[in-house]
Amino acid sequence: MVLLKEYINNPCRSLSIPYWKQKSITVPDNIKIVHNDEYNAADFDGYIDEPYFRLYHDLQTIQSTSIDDVEIVMGAVEMIDVFVNIINRSYCDLSVTKEQIENYRNTPVYSPDLWVVLKEKKGDYVGCGIADYDKIAGELILEWIQVIPSCRGRGYGQYIVNALLSRARQAKFATVSGKVNNTTHPEKMYRKCGFKGNDIWHILRKMNPHSKFQ
Repeated sequence: MVLLKEYINNPCRSLSIPYWKQKSITVPDNIKIVHNDEYNAADFDGYIDEPYFRLYHDLQTIQSTSIDDVEIVMGAVEMIDVFVNIINRSYCDLSVTKEQIENYRNTPVYSPDLWVVLKEKKGDYVGCGIADYDKIAGELILEWIQVIPSCRGRGYGQYIVNALLSRARQAKFATVSGKVNNTTHPEKMYRKCGFKGNDIWHILRKMNPHSKFQ
């Protein structure tokens, strides 16, 4: 168990997940999580490697973003289907259920002010953002930042991120994680918003030698 002081001093190096999650998550026997500093591919023969970046923002300088044709609106409780729709339209390799997204509202870090939807002024929902706030660590955690494929390349993702950073005035710092090999390259967008760091965590899943499919 990582101590709070250790985590706050270097969150992205101390843990692969936000501080509050370590209390409730048990890593399965077939999974290993290794920081890049200790990672040697030869030591993990027989494992499938999925590397994740983990970035840090000190919240000292937050960009001001404004885009004329869209606006940020609060993600009210009754809009859960909108969030699910946007998230599922934004991925080709995963999908979420209404229950999964609703469960984010049942955690100790849920903050209703940090659920936002990006809406075109003509009326269509084209993006969303979900973040958590851990008052014990003082951490803002970006969880879901999505823009539907047809609306990418317009700065909408940065607009959502900067709006969430601006809303978490009580936070001491912010973190975000994502797949290194994501073809949409979200890491570049987060860095444009002021996130920094070079921490990579390897999520290693042991292959089943008797299965044709991994």
